[in-house]
Amino acid sequence: MDSNRYNKRGVSASKSEIHSAIKNLSKGLYPNAFCKILPDITGGDENYVNIMHADTAGTKTSLAYIYWRETGDMSVWNNIVQDAIVMNIDDMACVGAVDNIIISSTIGRNKHLISGEIISALINASQEFIDKMDKFDVSLHLAGGETADVGDIVRTVDVGITAFARLNKNNLIVNDIQENDVIVGLASFGQAIYENDYNSGMGSNGLTSARHDIFSKIYRDKYPESYAPETDKGYIYSGKKLLSDKINVSGHYLDIGKFVLSPTRTYLPVLKEIFKIHRNNITGIIHCTGGGQTKVMKFVKNKKIIKDNLFRTPQLFNLIQNESKTSRKEMYEVFNMGHRMEIYLPQHLAKDIIDIASRFNIEAKIIGRVEPAEKNELIIRDEQGEYTY
Repeated sequence: MDSNRYNKRGVSASKSEIHSAIKNLSKGLYPNAFCKILPDITGGDENYVNIMHADTAGTKTSLAYIYWRETGDMSVWNNIVQDAIVMNIDDMACVGAVDNIIISSTIGRNKHLISGEIISALINASQEFIDKMDKFDVSLHLAGGETADVGDIVRTVDVGITAFARLNKNNLIVNDIQENDVIVGLASFGQAIYENDYNSGMGSNGLTSARHDIFSKIYRDKYPESYAPETDKGYIYSGKKLLSDKINVSGHYLDIGKFVLSPTRTYLPVLKEIFKIHRNNITGIIHCTGGGQTKVMKFVKNKKIIKDNLFRTPQLFNLIQNESKTSRKEMYEVFNMGHRMEIYLPQHLAKDIIDIASRFNIEAKIIGRVEPAEKNELIIRDEQGEYTY
């Protein structure tokens, strides 16, 4: 998973070119907020702000495509829609938006390979996810979207979501992480009360690396449409596993393919409950997506972040590391490694957060703390060593 392997696969681990391209753009009203926050353009009320966000399920769709072709299991497309939605709404939750969110989909497909049945499944899955969240008092509203046949530029299918919310400034959360704060991590693995199956914790980051490093070259030869033809064949599906190989999770034997395709967990039901009590006590919320466990470094100044009480690494990430021979330090830069949401706040309030998460059957605990420093530093310690960033 080193930078050379990323580059060979046509992927940038650091997204340095993207960051360079956007460095001169405005960061909005609150530059240290997790999402860009705009004035209330829609209503013209100085007491409100607008938040708009766009993201996709990434290359997870390529793995879903292969799994569907191999098994005929249509449920993977439901998961893909959830991936795309959650990558938007959970980012927005980090600034306080956990309700009354409008979403719109953009689906681009290669019609030769992606049937109308799949398009129907993708569209219906959006409403199914909305209905499920409604049961937990989280209101999402589907505004429609666009489905385009663009086989000349999309090899299989691309699934994207744009989300919008209007929020009272009193409900905003802007990162102002303080020394002596503790970090409460919310697990990405397990089975929350609003999930249908055990979740491996995968999320939607690092899939290009995960699928090529884990799965066998037989898929390279069988499904050339699932990767860029310009890629060196030695970096395509270079692992040993089949999609149908089993992994033992607490006595349950699951397909590795389905395991890697676990949908990105949303934390909105949990965060909405937390915000009812502690919105004004939270100094920061970090969604550990791009950049994995190093994401927080973009939102602090002169702080030492110490993460030394992490969750035991889920089987998924050990599998990826073993198959790819990636260093532990690099794993933390790409994957969430067990928790995808971090809440920063005073230590005496941590138990309340942990208790609320437990009501949703989501494991939570203090995974670290914040100390003063002359420059930003992140230290991660686990059972295998210490890693400094």
